[in-house]
Amino acid sequence: MPFVLKRRKTRPISIGGVQVGGEAPISVQSMTNTFTHDVAATVEQIHRLERAGCELVRVAVPDTAAVEAIPAIKQQIAIPLIADIHFDYRLALGALEAGADALRINPGNIGGPRKVKAVAQAARKRGVPIRIGVNAGSLEKDLLKKHGSATPEAMVESALRHVEQLTSFRFSDLKLSIKASDVARTVEAYRLLADGTGLPFHVGVTEAGSLVSGTVKSALGIGMLLAEGIGDTLRVSLTGDPVAEVRVGFEILKALKIRQRGPDIVSCPTCGRCNIDLAAVVDAVEEALATETTPVHLAIMGCVVNGPGEAREADIGIAGGKGHGVLFRKGKVVRKIPQERLVEVLLEEVSRYCQARS
Repeated sequence: MPFVLKRRKTRPISIGGVQVGGEAPISVQSMTNTFTHDVAATVEQIHRLERAGCELVRVAVPDTAAVEAIPAIKQQIAIPLIADIHFDYRLALGALEAGADALRINPGNIGGPRKVKAVAQAARKRGVPIRIGVNAGSLEKDLLKKHGSATPEAMVESALRHVEQLTSFRFSDLKLSIKASDVARTVEAYRLLADGTGLPFHVGVTEAGSLVSGTVKSALGIGMLLAEGIGDTLRVSLTGDPVAEVRVGFEILKALKIRQRGPDIVSCPTCGRCNIDLAAVVDAVEEALATETTPVHLAIMGCVVNGPGEAREADIGIAGGKGHGVLFRKGKVVRKIPQERLVEVLLEEVSRYCQARS
């Protein structure tokens, strides 16, 4: 049974054919960290993101070289491309002409009302949605002065101000994000904003950090919001390879039983009772199945205390012994396997299971 009891109702939008909001599945998004004008490197990274399950990808557009690269990138990828624009509204106009499927802008830093209106009109003409992205680190000076700092209330006021501005230009194809680098402010800001609008939300904790700290912050912040029914797309912001962002994003969705994609691996932390190199087995299996999309519950356990019970609960399981493991399939013992063949046999079993399911 899903942990989320009631999802917030939002107005759906379409980004390059991917529906966001309404009753559409919560989609996992990432952002490239290549130089966008380097088409080959950017496409190669997006292809890796696609294999990991990424459903929407954002690219930085800091200059005209990046704008000019958009058509060539789009021709070689299969998922919608979102152009991330700051400071210069002409880059937004250029990205729209180049075929971007959506824009991410902060209307407060791309110019005055006339320039924002020009972007809104061009986006409306092409049927391209806009995400208003409010970050605690770049709030308007008048709101910082009014609220004393980048409080959740200040962030919400900024977001609603931008929504009001864009809707005054007869543009309503909007998605919102409102992020801080700490969990508490991020969650409170989204909660407040959810009471003030029915627009779809992109959720995440911005600048969350390295793989470990960023995963923890994101799992807490995004997880709490999703559990409350808040969020239509998500991004886990991590320093490093963005493929990890996609993997963590799907793990959050799986943990909340919102979406099941690929293996759900249960493994024990090991102790002095473990007589096999369990960490090596888990790492090898996880890496080999990184692009597998069929849901399958795996238990890779190191000893006889909890191992047999967990293995019986899984679709496929291993309970470790001294230099070997006992293979379980759908709760039944199949055979004993020497440690050196555990990875090979597990992957063979998973392959057969996934083929049968598909």
